[in-house]
Amino acid sequence: MVYSLAASTLTVAAPLGCDAATADGAEPTAATTRRASDVLVTGTDGEMLVLEVTEANRVVVRLPRVEVGQGVTTAVAMMIAEELDARLVDIDIPLADARSTGNQYTGGSNSVSSLYGPARELAALARAKLVTAAARHWNLPARSLSTRNTKVIAPDGRSATFGSLTASAARISRPAVSSKPKPASRHRVIGRPTTRIDARDIVTGKAKYAGDLAVAGAKPTVVARPPTLGGKLVSVDSRVARAMPGVHAVVKVAGGVAVVAESFHHAFKARDALRITWAPGPLASLSDAAIRSRLRAAVPRLGDAPRGSAQTEGEFEFAFVSHAPMEVLTAVADVRASHAEIWFSSQSPMDARESIASAVGLPVSKVRVHVIRGGGSFGRRLNYDAAIEAALISKAARRPVKLMWSRADDIRHGRMRPASHHRIRASHARGRVVAFSHAMASVSESYEGQGLSAQGSARGGVTPAVVPASGPLPSDDGLYNFGRVSGNSGSVELAIPLGAWRSVDSGTMRTAEEIVVDEVARSLGKDPIAFRRTTLRNKSVRAVLDKVADAGDWGRTLPAGQAQGVAVHEEYGSCVACLVEMDVTDPKSPRVTKVVMAADVGTAVNPRGLEAQLMGTAIDGISTVLQAGLHIDRGAVRESSYADFRYARQRHAPLRFEAHIMPSRREPGGAGELGVPAAAGAVANAYARATGSKPRRFPLNF
Repeated sequence: MVYSLAASTLTVAAPLGCDAATADGAEPTAATTRRASDVLVTGTDGEMLVLEVTEANRVVVRLPRVEVGQGVTTAVAMMIAEELDARLVDIDIPLADARSTGNQYTGGSNSVSSLYGPARELAALARAKLVTAAARHWNLPARSLSTRNTKVIAPDGRSATFGSLTASAARISRPAVSSKPKPASRHRVIGRPTTRIDARDIVTGKAKYAGDLAVAGAKPTVVARPPTLGGKLVSVDSRVARAMPGVHAVVKVAGGVAVVAESFHHAFKARDALRITWAPGPLASLSDAAIRSRLRAAVPRLGDAPRGSAQTEGEFEFAFVSHAPMEVLTAVADVRASHAEIWFSSQSPMDARESIASAVGLPVSKVRVHVIRGGGSFGRRLNYDAAIEAALISKAARRPVKLMWSRADDIRHGRMRPASHHRIRASHARGRVVAFSHAMASVSESYEGQGLSAQGSARGGVTPAVVPASGPLPSDDGLYNFGRVSGNSGSVELAIPLGAWRSVDSGTMRTAEEIVVDEVARSLGKDPIAFRRTTLRNKSVRAVLDKVADAGDWGRTLPAGQAQGVAVHEEYGSCVACLVEMDVTDPKSPRVTKVVMAADVGTAVNPRGLEAQLMGTAIDGISTVLQAGLHIDRGAVRESSYADFRYARQRHAPLRFEAHIMPSRREPGGAGELGVPAAAGAVANAYARATGSKPRRFPLNF
């Protein structure tokens, strides 16, 4: 159900995934409780999705999610256009500022699924009111009217734009026609491959990111940071830097020393002129080998295998991984004695607002957070390190600032996917798996409670003790019919800034499990796809597996040094399969030559956007399995740019990519992160078959 808001134009609102509550200025006329998404529930307060039709015939929906390249604004515009019978070009989807209550969390691949019902209901009610307004104006039966191209049309051909009807429609409490969303059989926009509504703005530079904002008086700012994680500032001589042209201020912050200048060129030059003495961070005695050893020791013991069974076992290591979004972290902050205003891209703006208010010593009501589109995220913008740091610098410098973390700043001092160690055992007897055990350990995220500063600089010490094991694992243990499935986990606490990275747990866990599934099939003398087909529980997963096998010509003869690999995954109410062909004739430069993916996500609102998402996850799998990871050298991150954090580039991309979207009329599931585990598993399995090896450490070039 939706609300009608008191306004001079047609303005309606709907609660999202939680109990209905009145928004500022709202006059509720109907309310109900909507069941929250089964994928992710992050709040219990009322949240409003508001649609307004302006007199200029624009349909405006201020979105309580962030656009970070995933295309959520296009998907929501398509939902609105479908039910309102409006042109996509007439729909604006600006991002909502941080609110006081509700849920503005963008993550867990749940944006489309959580918005699908409320957005369509919102537009359907707006359409019903507009039709009713036109019927009254023309003195015609409402049921005789139709809508098309952001207009109401009469049987005799007369038409009226929505904008011309918006004032009268705003006064209608009971529409004369149904306000129910269309059945899927009548969809003309949803399900049709659609170019992003912001594509032209992005390629022409019209789209604005935080670094593009011209906030009055905000000066470019950079920070000198310690060489090791959690390093402490001992002393700084800033006399030379302060005397340099264009320098406005030099201030100490928790993460280092900030320079505010007339341009970023001036700021970087002055930063390099600072004479700083650093104390080493708490991890200065640790490097990769020691961290791997601790993780291996923290993996819980696997239970006894069933009597009379044979074992297929493996231990797997995954390195730390940087998010490395194309747009570096940037935040604009204007902190005054009585209020503060911040502009940045955030997946969790409400939490950020509260943390910023606490950091600068202001009431939350005096802090305004503007959510800006982001140039990539992959989970990185769930954290708001740069925004808090910018606010503190602005307060100390007593002026607005535009803070930019350099690429090296974010890779060496930002968040990263934790390193992990996995131990898996599949027990099989009489040609089938009778027990499957997966135990793992990762670097714990509990460091937050041990002094990690808001800026992402570790201030706590190393806790040598292993955190007690806890279980079961979050892995989906229902994917295969593997008899008794068990899992457990342990962790090691290190003062390392960690963060949610694509397919948070599944990205490593499913990858390792899919490798073992291939090895079990080999040990039983079965084809990897045939073996999966006989053991998968879900017919939808079998269907996507069959699709990639057919489209990818599974089993075709390939030259020596080349092979195919396959993997599947099920999560977020969706499933996916990936088939990869790889050329390893040059063992030092393995190349994925072909990727075929098939996904069942329920209703695919924008198949073109989903194809792009799957393509991106294929690149994620290629990167993290073959070449992209972070090394820790005596408490410091070795990598500092795309030159040494070797994420896949164009020359590493598959020569051929196919995405097949399975038809469905059920409501949307999640899709954004869905493909990562399957892509990574397929790449690893193709490499194993091409080389005759058993890959165990990722990325393979470590």
